[in-house]
Amino acid sequence: MFPRLPTVTKALLIANAVLFLLQQPFLLGYGTFEPFMLQPLRSFDPFSPGGNFQPWQLLTYGFLHGNLMHLLFNMLALFMFGSPLEQTWGEKRFLIFYLVCVAGAGLCQLAVGAMMVDPAPVLGASGGVFGLLLAYGMLFPNQRVMLLFPPIPMKARTFVIVIGLTELVFGATSWQPGIAHFAHLGGMLFGWLLIRYWRGQPPFKRRPPGGGPPKRPNHLRSVK
Repeated sequence: MFPRLPTVTKALLIANAVLFLLQQPFLLGYGTFEPFMLQPLRSFDPFSPGGNFQPWQLLTYGFLHGNLMHLLFNMLALFMFGSPLEQTWGEKRFLIFYLVCVAGAGLCQLAVGAMMVDPAPVLGASGGVFGLLLAYGMLFPNQRVMLLFPPIPMKARTFVIVIGLTELVFGATSWQPGIAHFAHLGGMLFGWLLIRYWRGQPPFKRRPPGGGPPKRPNHLRSVK
């Protein structure tokens, strides 16, 4: 089944697995990748990337993971939801969507972290994965999916709503500390906005097929 995976989905799975392997103590080690984790906005020093926020971290943090279960959960979701979305959108649009969700989740986490007393570095593909989950629910709303715990089948649209509300409750109440719930919500938010933009739906204006400026209505056109 693995060789049949779409190109970008397969590449993302491999990249995350390889980097997790390199994070292990018997290879490069966890600390080597500190400059690539999403650091809080305590300071910005381009000449001392360790422990400071750097712009590239908005993407690189999404390819690092804290432990094996973290990696396996995200890669299972990437496998489940990424494949049908890439087959629907094509490689380029799918990759753009995924990276926008990763970066958008990072921006939301930075904003939330700025209001915290002692924010911690963030890593993991969850922001991109939650964006894919949102997209799957929008494109295939009636497709049946199943919760892992408890194993309850439901429509994809309902699944997305349940997951989104759960993340909002956990983030607002801190019932599940150590997890960047608002980064997950940020991935969903930016994914929703990008899909609305592609569709020309509010809050974005519909663009004409040729991509140029919208034409003036006939009754407003100048008379030559």
